Amino acid sequence: MIAELVSSALGLALYLNTLSADFCYDDSRAIKTNQDLLPETPWTHIFYNDFWGTLLTHSGSHKSYRPLCTLSFRLNHAIGGLNPWSYHLVNILLHAAVTGLFTSFSKILLGDGYWTFMAGLMFASHPIHTEAVAGIVGRADVGASLFFLLSLLCYIKHCSTRGYSARTWGWFVGTGLCAGCSMLWKEQGVTVLAVSAVYDVFVFHRLKMKQILPTIYKGKNLPLFLSISLLTLWGTSLLGARLYWMGNKPPSFSNSDNPAADSDSLLARTLTFFYLPTKNLWLLLCPDTLSFDWSMDAVPLLKTICDWRNLHTVAFYIGLLLLAYCGLKSPSMERECYGKFVTNGKQNANGHSCHSDVEYRNSEIKPSFASKVENGIKNNVPQTTQLPSTENIVILSLSLLIIPFVPATNLFFYVGFVIAERVLYIPSMGFCLLVTVGARALYVKVQKRFLKSLIFYATATLIVFYGLKTAIRNGDWQNEEMLYRSGIKVNPAKAWGNLGNVLKSQSKISEAESAYRNALYYRSNMADMLYNLGLLLQENSRFAEALHYYKLAIGSRPTLASAYLNTGIILMNQGKTEEARRTFLKCSEIPDENLKDPHAHKSSVTSCLYNLGKLYHEQGHYEEALTVYKEAIQKMPRQFAPQSLYNMMGEAYMRLSKLPEAEYWYMESLRSKTDHIPAHLTYGKLLALTGRKSEAEKFFLKAIELDPTKGNCYMHYGQFLLEEARLLEAAEMAKKAAELDSTEFDVVFNAAHMLRQASLNEAAEKYYDLAARLRPNYPAALMNLGAILHLNGRLRQAEANYLRALQLKPDDVITQSNLRKLWNIMEKQGLKTSKT
Repeated sequence: MIAELVSSALGLALYLNTLSADFCYDDSRAIKTNQDLLPETPWTHIFYNDFWGTLLTHSGSHKSYRPLCTLSFRLNHAIGGLNPWSYHLVNILLHAAVTGLFTSFSKILLGDGYWTFMAGLMFASHPIHTEAVAGIVGRADVGASLFFLLSLLCYIKHCSTRGYSARTWGWFVGTGLCAGCSMLWKEQGVTVLAVSAVYDVFVFHRLKMKQILPTIYKGKNLPLFLSISLLTLWGTSLLGARLYWMGNKPPSFSNSDNPAADSDSLLARTLTFFYLPTKNLWLLLCPDTLSFDWSMDAVPLLKTICDWRNLHTVAFYIGLLLLAYCGLKSPSMERECYGKFVTNGKQNANGHSCHSDVEYRNSEIKPSFASKVENGIKNNVPQTTQLPSTENIVILSLSLLIIPFVPATNLFFYVGFVIAERVLYIPSMGFCLLVTVGARALYVKVQKRFLKSLIFYATATLIVFYGLKTAIRNGDWQNEEMLYRSGIKVNPAKAWGNLGNVLKSQSKISEAESAYRNALYYRSNMADMLYNLGLLLQENSRFAEALHYYKLAIGSRPTLASAYLNTGIILMNQGKTEEARRTFLKCSEIPDENLKDPHAHKSSVTSCLYNLGKLYHEQGHYEEALTVYKEAIQKMPRQFAPQSLYNMMGEAYMRLSKLPEAEYWYMESLRSKTDHIPAHLTYGKLLALTGRKSEAEKFFLKAIELDPTKGNCYMHYGQFLLEEARLLEAAEMAKKAAELDSTEFDVVFNAAHMLRQASLNEAAEKYYDLAARLRPNYPAALMNLGAILHLNGRLRQAEANYLRALQLKPDDVITQSNLRKLWNIMEKQGLKTSKT
């Protein structure tokens, strides 16, 4: 128990500094934008959606079905919202629990001594676990490992009680249930059933390869055959149910996720896929270079036989085969007798035989129980059994290392990554056991005390180095900026691109732009980076450059709806309404099939339709606008905020004089967001129009209360007051509006107009002048400035503004009429006019 507690404590202590870490990398999509975590989403949706909140049967789903992990995120969200502290705490506690269970499992194999302690400490401190523990989405791997070990320990209990106790099948049921739970945390959890079978055959029964088939064929061990058959049946059932639930289709990934899978060269695919397990083993052995992402060109393809990395591949598989051969070969001193195996002259009736290894003469022993019937009552009588041999543990360690990793090898289906460090969380158990049992075998074999000490302290030093590397790596996971900077060496394109997003959020615009350009230097066709750079340029009013990068992004990924959306918005603001209309229409027709994030795509499509409706609305085509708005509502995803869309529906009905319909949509807008200011203003106008003056005034005042710094609210209230002939109050609201939004033309222009209607001509002149300076080429602004100057007796200035307005709009009848009147006055006063 002490070994378990100390190992768990180390696993806990090493990751305590991650409690202050923020959400990083994949955490955003799995947690921050995942609708399945929200209380208003029925919790049953978790069992129909993938890890990222997409319907499992959708063509763009990642097919990563991990409902128990998502359920744990939802519980976190219910307790602490989006505070990352609580999420990190659960991950750390899970890692500590897994470490404790792994140490208990090691004790079964290695005995209650310091080698078990070494194995537990090595697992607790291994740096490859950092992504799984410090990265919140890595909880899937840690949770799967917890139930993986529980399932394996239940099966070990089943083996030790099989034939002696009826409770043995209770342990078997526990094995199956825990295996199912492990799979519902992460897919690879189901592989525990295969590892359990390996334990039963090669550790518990100590069978060698040439003994397996005769044992099955001659029916020498029916309980073993029954257990293995049930494991196979249950595993097949779980996998069948899993495949059926995800729509009987494998997931599809982009070529950047797994370049080898997308390669046209069979040779490149084969060589690369054979090499990748070698690279993963190296990360376990020497985790010097770690990265948050190994996609794209992080591991260059092996395209020829001459690639020197093929030597690593050959060495890896030769070593693997040698280890397997040494573990599976039959010792020469072992013989078969009456259907039971005899080793060193001692009969092995139940799989717990004496070791043939000389080094285990003084091995530690552990109790087990045999059944004895006395007076008709079955009692458990303890008997002593020796620990498994080195060869047995090597085989089990290899199975723990290899079998859970098989789903990531691209052997049965292509996966969406090149290397994923968190996938190595379960296989690392096999690695830690393999290193420990190897060190123990050397320790026993050498005779000199100096060499024994050297082996022991070398193993301890390795654990210390692992612990130091873990502590350093945890620092990289403190925030996204540090994490992405640490990944530049491995995956520069992805790291620079993500770093650009972080720098942009910190308002470091020039640095963010440089980061995006660095990403595109390494990989010029990344649609997301092209789009992000375009968005940055758009937000800084560099519209021509933004359009260029949006077009490049669309060229790289024609289904990138957000690029169409922002292209259309820029074109609309530039007055290129026909181009904008075509862009919005094209966006609205893009299907969401085979897209990585269909929810985000649907949101962009809805926004495109919303802006297309606004375009029609501004052109006075209210019926067309309504048709588009209705289509937007049909395509709108759950997470889309609909208040602006509903409000524009109300505006369109208002312009068509369909007041009941308008009122309905205004109310819908307020129901979807009770503090939506535009809906308060538009609904207030409708109430005033229908004679409900006191109610209307309450809505205008509520809008001002919601945001006292928004000049537009004062302007609308001022117009209401003006219509009520409360001229002085209206004038005050107009001044307030213009002061707050002095750079907003519409607010300033309307404020000037209200002041003029209130006969406050001097104040009106001030704001008409400001409006003309905001839009110096807008004829209406110049004409109105001329008119107020005309009224205020500033005739020459009035003439100059009238003439400028006519240059911009020569056929404007009102300006022509005002100018003639002005000239008459100037001539009567003897002033020289431009016509003379």
